[in-house]
Amino acid sequence: MQLNQIPKTTVNINGENHLYFSGTSYLGMSNLSEFHEIIFKNIKKWGSSFGSSRNANIKLDVYEKAERTISKFLKREDCVAVSSGTLAGLLALKTLEKIGTSFFYMPKTHPAILPKNAIPVFEENNLNSLLLNSKKETICIVVDAIATLETAPYNFDFLKLISNQKKVYLLVDESHSLGVLGEKGNGISASINNSSHIELIVVSSLNKAFSVSGGVIAGNKNFINLVKKESLFIGSAPMNPAFLESFIDAQELYQNQLNKLKENCSYVFDKIKNLDKLQIDENYPVFFVDDEKIADNLLSKNIIITSFYYPTIIKKVNRIVLNANHTKEQLDFLCKNLLSN
Repeated sequence: MQLNQIPKTTVNINGENHLYFSGTSYLGMSNLSEFHEIIFKNIKKWGSSFGSSRNANIKLDVYEKAERTISKFLKREDCVAVSSGTLAGLLALKTLEKIGTSFFYMPKTHPAILPKNAIPVFEENNLNSLLLNSKKETICIVVDAIATLETAPYNFDFLKLISNQKKVYLLVDESHSLGVLGEKGNGISASINNSSHIELIVVSSLNKAFSVSGGVIAGNKNFINLVKKESLFIGSAPMNPAFLESFIDAQELYQNQLNKLKENCSYVFDKIKNLDKLQIDENYPVFFVDDEKIADNLLSKNIIITSFYYPTIIKKVNRIVLNANHTKEQLDFLCKNLLSN
């Protein structure tokens, strides 16, 4: 299905209006006129791009200003903005490869933060024995805040079991939780209780809930300084300065949209939480239906959802996405057709 326009909560296909429950614009910012005005204002100020290295002699003050705002938002000591979430993951990994002796990964970790020779954190539902021994070493654990095809964050209690003889760098990808979960949308990593031997690194796309093309790496100042010395960082174009300033200017708008999204999530959850073949959480705007025919059935009712074959899953994945701009009438129509399917 190819579209010639960006979907909002509805999309016109062959002259017929369809409800749209797909994508990753969880806060509905990409189609919000108030947000467009902020973007337009900042493009007029900064232009459409800035083609220079962050290490060049000419610098724009918006980068440091925005990075201070993001650091405070994520409750990290420092951060750096880059051109995409994927680049953020790759840069964080390249930096960690010079620090750690081995990598461990949680199930369903996104390829952007998955090293080639990583070892599973769990073996047959038990913590890997390599994490329990008293060998002094520096290790890295990579994990998505919310794993692929899941609707709730990981439980990080397993960190308490890791030997305190090990220095642990925990790399958390917040791309699908930032702006949606946590206090004021600051993700789930801010609530992870770090012990003295665990250092938290956060990477995320800003292009999903926040609708500004770019990515971010956040952690302590020493780590971020190492990232800035990477040749990949020095040689890459920076994040669009107009988008960075728009992120700062839109903070109140983000919060308003988050409140609306939370209401929509609770509203739908209360209506369909007991539905069979449904994987859903009250606090998350994405849920899954274990029914290979559901996408076609809903399409016949003029409802579009995400339906595709994921590389590691045999069955077709049917993903339904709410956003802050869906009306109660639209949500009612979705729920009615799910319940009658």
